[in-house]
Amino acid sequence: MAAAKKTMTLNLTDAEMAVLEALCAKKDMSKTSVLRQALRLYQVIEDRVEKGEKLFFEDEKTKAKAEVMML
Repeated sequence: MAAAKKTMTLNLTDAEMAVLEALCAKKDMSKTSVLRQALRLYQVIEDRVEKGEKLFFEDEKTKAKAEVMML
């Protein structure tokens, strides 16, 4: 049985919409799919940060790490 869905209105700036549209084109996904994926990713990050884990980006060549700070 599919989960019930709700509809919402989302107001984005021109810059935010341009980013969303670029991601849609790059990933060949709908706006809804990109936003759903972003929400799932954000939830995973939040859950892990709440457990005391840290999120880093690592440069493959230099191995330099930069911590992503969550607000």
